[in-house]
Amino acid sequence: MGFRHDYPSYSALVYKLARSRSFEAIEEILGRIEENDVRCRESLLVALIRHYGKVHLVDKAVGLFQRLTSFNCTRTLQSFNTILKVLVENDKLADAVELLQRSYKMGFWPNSVSFNVIMKGWLERGEWEIACQVFDEMLEKRVQPTVVTYNSLVGFLCRKGDVERAMGLLEDMTHKGTYPNASTYALLMEGLCFLGKYEEAKKLMFDMKYRGCKPAPVNFGVLMSDLGKRGEIDKAKELLKEMKRRKCKLDVVSYNILVNYLCKEGRPAEAYKLLVEMQIEGREANAATYHMMLDGFCKVEDFEGGLKVLNAMLTSEHCPMADTYCRLVEGLLRDGNIDHACFVVEEMEKRKIRVKLQSWEVLATHACGADGGAGKLLTELSL
Repeated sequence: MGFRHDYPSYSALVYKLARSRSFEAIEEILGRIEENDVRCRESLLVALIRHYGKVHLVDKAVGLFQRLTSFNCTRTLQSFNTILKVLVENDKLADAVELLQRSYKMGFWPNSVSFNVIMKGWLERGEWEIACQVFDEMLEKRVQPTVVTYNSLVGFLCRKGDVERAMGLLEDMTHKGTYPNASTYALLMEGLCFLGKYEEAKKLMFDMKYRGCKPAPVNFGVLMSDLGKRGEIDKAKELLKEMKRRKCKLDVVSYNILVNYLCKEGRPAEAYKLLVEMQIEGREANAATYHMMLDGFCKVEDFEGGLKVLNAMLTSEHCPMADTYCRLVEGLLRDGNIDHACFVVEEMEKRKIRVKLQSWEVLATHACGADGGAGKLLTELSL
């Protein structure tokens, strides 16, 4: 007897091909799965539908949903809601609405996720009234709105500056037995900050716990971002201390807000202290932290400081963009720090960072002086 693949081997292969976007090969594998009558799990096909949606292969996503049963797989609300989301995210809201209307004939009973997807689609188009009709339909079908449902509506109103109406929704949802979460309050706080009502936003956050919801990093983040935009970074730093006093679990996003605005204000050294603080407390910076900080040091032409960030960045297995590397090398050369500039170039070479020829000419000019032959030499080396 010849070797025959089983579901786990097919599944592993499909996942790998999907990540590499080898969709032609996937179609061939799917054909073999059907031919060999292999029973598939819905989760695999749902993941593939999502991958099709991400690369805008909507017809393939719809086609796969329609033929799910040919893989000995039962369609459930999981695959139904996934295809709804793919349609909405690919600007095919009308098709998604039609599919929702046909859901009952197809044997599905839509849940809150189904309606939330459609509602979000209408809100993204600015269609408040139609979104409200979808909400009413939920109630008619006895589908209980969730906090996600209300957050979509609250977020829309706050972005439009209608915070008073959004606050009315907060009371309505509580009255109907759906309780707001930290994200609900963050949306309301953003709306208040947008209207220049920072103190009201701050009061709302400190009132949260009396309403049964503990302030989260996202709520402090709204206040810190608003202060940063207005140049009041020292007050934003005080909020970080307040988070620690309240034993609110800090995340990298909280630190990144401060790092961003400190670097924009030309204070990268203070941002670097925050990085050290994070490391001491056992929190890991992410790529965005290092990118903002490295750009910040280059912006104020503190290239030695930038080199410290680069070392920390490489130790954490993150890598700068090619342009940032070049700015750092150029600055180190301009300061006469040839050894460190060479170190950075070596790190670029190790990571196979490709740089435009014009950038190399700039670097060569700073290293060798205004030598017209530098460009020719670099051209010959690149061949």
